[in-house]
Amino acid sequence: MSELRGKVQTVRGLIEPKELGPTLMHEHVVCDFTLPAQRAAADEAAEITLETVWEINYHWVDAPGNRRLLDRDVAVREMTRMVEAGGRSVVEVSTRPMILDPEGLRLVSERSGAHLVRGCGRYLEEFMDADEMERGVDDLAAEIVADVTEGSAPRAGIIGEIGCSWPWTEAERRSMQAAVIAQQETGAALTIHPGRHPDAPFEIMAFVKSAGADISRTVMDHTERRLFDIADILRLADTGCVVEFDLFGMETSHFAQARDVDLSGDGARLTAIRALIDAGHGDRVVISHDICQRTRQVEFGGHGYGHIYRNIVPMMRRRDFGEDEIDAILVDTPARLLTFK
Repeated sequence: MSELRGKVQTVRGLIEPKELGPTLMHEHVVCDFTLPAQRAAADEAAEITLETVWEINYHWVDAPGNRRLLDRDVAVREMTRMVEAGGRSVVEVSTRPMILDPEGLRLVSERSGAHLVRGCGRYLEEFMDADEMERGVDDLAAEIVADVTEGSAPRAGIIGEIGCSWPWTEAERRSMQAAVIAQQETGAALTIHPGRHPDAPFEIMAFVKSAGADISRTVMDHTERRLFDIADILRLADTGCVVEFDLFGMETSHFAQARDVDLSGDGARLTAIRALIDAGHGDRVVISHDICQRTRQVEFGGHGYGHIYRNIVPMMRRRDFGEDEIDAILVDTPARLLTFK
């Protein structure tokens, strides 16, 4: 792994960490996020129009075709808009058994100028078929390591997002154990999708710590969708992991994936981040949008991948975030995580 050490691996090859610039740590750019059981219906998806976009976005989990982001030309235009807004790099965390397009990511990167870092590993059990659910730890670990180190296809530069349900399934536990082994072997960072329960992030952190993960290079995703009390968010940061707020741009309390959850908006996300910084955790915070619906792309009426640069960074400045604090979140911590050890 010596050729990786000290470098960042993008879909176009190795680069120096300083080349990353402002980085979104959790997005989906070219993939099909549709559940296998819903893919046939997605083939018949209705056109997104001004009359339908709000309703489709509000009920995005059930809207056929809205989670299918396989149009490379659309992705090029969306990434170009992100670069024009001030962004430079994106971590694309789509993992198996989603429908993936690594070559499409390379083409999008080449045509837009954005650096794209590809994830690898395995997502939630509900996406797996029977054979996939039976795979063992060693087999899964070898596959992740190979995604990072082998082949002519665009190689992965981060492990994850590794999917966990609630309750956590045995197949997902094997995935996580394999991801930790692969982290140890490759020196890559690890990014984790926790189950939809406030205990899930803490259960996972205990598991990966006992398995030997590098906690300082482990990202807990979806913080604002799992923890709703500042004390719990601070307690998560106290484990030593990186805390990710990755739903910027979703300005609705309605959470289509969990109807009993009231989501917060961008202002509340910044309030929580301010509390983390004030508690000494400013070097362990990253942000993103987690765009996995067409209706959140600019082309289909959404805010797009440039929202953080167009709207949130100015909001941070109005709230007296220092430039060094903004850089830590958008530049320094992503570069540390994406640089292989």
